[in-house]
Parts: sequence; structure tokens; C-alpha cells
Amino acid sequence: MKNRYRKQIIALVSVVILLTFQSVFGWMDVWASGSSASETLSGSALTGLFNGLKNFWNFTGFANFDIRNLIMIFVGLFFIFLAIKFDYEPLLLVPIGVGILIGNVPFLPGYKIGIYEDGSVMNYLYFGVKQGVYPPLIFLGLGAMTDFSSLISNPKLMILGAAAQIGIFATFLGAAAMGFSPQESGAIGIIGGADGPTAIFLSSKLAPHLMGAIAIAAYSYMALVPVIQPPIMKLIVPKKERLIRMKPPRAVSKTEKIVFPILGLLLTTFIAPSAMPLLGMLFFGNILKESGVTERLADTARNALINIVTILLGLTVGASTQADYFLTVDSLKIFGLGALSFMVATAGGLFFARLMNMFLKGENKINPLIGAAGVSAVPDSARVVQNEGLKNDPTNHLLMHAMGPNVSGVIGSAVGAGILLSFLM
Repeated sequence: MKNRYRKQIIALVSVVILLTFQSVFGWMDVWASGSSASETLSGSALTGLFNGLKNFWNFTGFANFDIRNLIMIFVGLFFIFLAIKFDYEPLLLVPIGVGILIGNVPFLPGYKIGIYEDGSVMNYLYFGVKQGVYPPLIFLGLGAMTDFSSLISNPKLMILGAAAQIGIFATFLGAAAMGFSPQESGAIGIIGGADGPTAIFLSSKLAPHLMGAIAIAAYSYMALVPVIQPPIMKLIVPKKERLIRMKPPRAVSKTEKIVFPILGLLLTTFIAPSAMPLLGMLFFGNILKESGVTERLADTARNALINIVTILLGLTVGASTQADYFLTVDSLKIFGLGALSFMVATAGGLFFARLMNMFLKGENKINPLIGAAGVSAVPDSARVVQNEGLKNDPTNHLLMHAMGPNVSGVIGSAVGAGILLSFLM
């Protein structure tokens, strides 16, 4: 019986304590105003004590509480729940969720606590987000972890990564139609690339005031890849085409693995020099990995460095969602556009894969499911393709094939960001 009513008793006691605090501090207001009650007692020490307690109360989060803070706290808890319960991008959602909690603890301004207050510790950490420092470091780590073999062995899969970027430009047009400025529309559109660091990098340049909403939307939809993509894949790809078996990728030589990032670096940065901070670091990290002579540097980039930056990036992006900055009509529009852009990007990759099969013969045909991996949510979208392939044929493994368009999507979204930046800056 005690266990049954324990939660109710705790809640009741908490309410009584809170009401008692409010009553005491309400009485202190009367005391300070010079009522007859205060005249019956003497002593400046007692008055000072009450004033000190009143100041303490005014400084607490309870006194500065706003219902919007509670909404955002629930959002942060939901992110943490998704990460722990369903293993949805835990390395991102846990730091972001905790950051949302930190950013929405109510406080009095002027104490250099908040992330938007100059001189606060959180503001210093947020510098890496505002100035676009963290995203290139993330790309360095990604490059040191990425194996481009599947893309090198079957270069035509790169087209699928490019096709999925239709989500970026479709969302750009949608945002402009909803009244956002060209710069804001470009920053919102990059959500369609399903790449959090790229979204942060571009929004820091084009629309810093929307960065929190854009980053949270991008990372949210990246984490929800296993939920969003499968229904679209089943809707667009017929059962018969989901059963297509692809021939094994050919072996790739070490020379090819070294030459590819060098050529990729030069080609992509000549096309979109504005994306050099991202693409340069991505291919640099891959050169460290594939060269065979800088293993210590590659190991640092793909482990210690990317882990540290992920913590700082996730925590500060989450903390930037202070309720008074984040809970706006524009934020709701951004989340709606982000969902649409992700679905359009997924559909673009799937449709183009089916279109490619019209020109391919025999064993050269591709399973259209891998088109969904054209979004750059690495490696989650490739895993979704693998799972969907196994559901239709338990012996049909598509993971290695899906990694081709997946890593191509990373490159494509960065190039898309560079193109938008060159047009809109």
C-alpha cells in the first residue's frame, strides 16, 4: 500500500512546500512595504534576513519559471528517451537533449549564465557553432572513418547521392514561398541534405538567428531515419524490384583509395570553393586514413577529436534552444519544411534509382532501395536499406552497396551548401 501511494504523497508534499515558499515570500513583500506586522518586530538583522531570502527566491528557477521552459524541457527529455530506449543516434541526441535541459533552466539575466550572454562559459563554447568551427572538425573525423571503396568500385552510384540533394533545392523554394528571405531559405533548405554539421555550417553563415531550430530539425530527422524512410521505400519501390540482387563490388586497390580523396578534394572544391572548409577536411581525414603512414593522426581524428567535438557541438546546439529564442512560429515552419525536405530527398534517390535501371541490363541493375541512402545520414540510412532488403529477402545484403550513395550524399550535401553559399552570401 505504501508503494502504491508513494508517488502521490511525494507530489502532494512538493506542492505544499512550493505553496509554503510562495506564502512566506508573499508575506515578506508585506513586511518590506512597512505594514503594522513589521512594526511590531524590530531589528535590522531580521529585515535583512528576509530581504536576503527574498532575493534568493527571485534568483531561483522557480521564480523565473515560464511554461515555455517546461515545454522545451519535455522536448529534451524526449530526445534522451529516444536515444536510450530506441538507440536513435545516441551520440547526438543525448548531448543535445541534455543541452536542451541546460538551456531551459530559468534564470535572471545579467549573471553570465545563458548561452546568449557575452562572457558566459556556454557562450564561449557556443563560439565554435556560431563561427562554423565545429562542423569542419566533424568532417575531418568522418573522413578518417569513411571507406570510399564501394563508391570507387561502382562510380555510377554517385548519381544517387546527387539525386537525393533535390530535397535541398525543393525546400529552398518552399521556404521562400512561405515568406523566408533568400538567405533564410537557403539555410533551411540544407536540412534536406540530412547532414547536421553541414546544416550548422551553412546556417551560421546565412541565418545565425535560425541556427538552433535548423540544427535541431536536422539532427532530429537524422535520428528518425529508421522511422521516416521505410514507408517511403515501400511506397515507391515495387516488391519485385526490392528483390533485385546486385553483383558483389570489385576489389579496390590501395592506389585507387589514395588517389580518390585527392581528386575528390580538387574537383569538388573547384566546383564549390565556398564548401572548402567541409570538403577539404573530409578528404584530408580520408587521406590520413588511406595513406598508411599517418595512422596516429587518423586514429585521433576518428576517435578522440570527433568525440570531443560531438560533445561540444551537441551540448551547445541543445542549449541554444532557450524557449524565448526557440519557441516561435518560424521554428514550427522550419520543422515542417525539414520533414518535407527529408521525405523529398529520400523519394528523389529512390525514383532516380528506378530510372537508372531502365538503362541498365542484367546483373548491372541496381536495387532501387539503395537510392534512399543518397541522403547523407551516414551510416544510418545505409543500415535502413540493409534492413529493408533483408525483410524482403533474408539473403540479400545491401549494406556495402548502400554505402556508395551514402558517402556520395555527404559529398553532395556539402557541395550543395557551397553552391547556396556562393549565390546567397
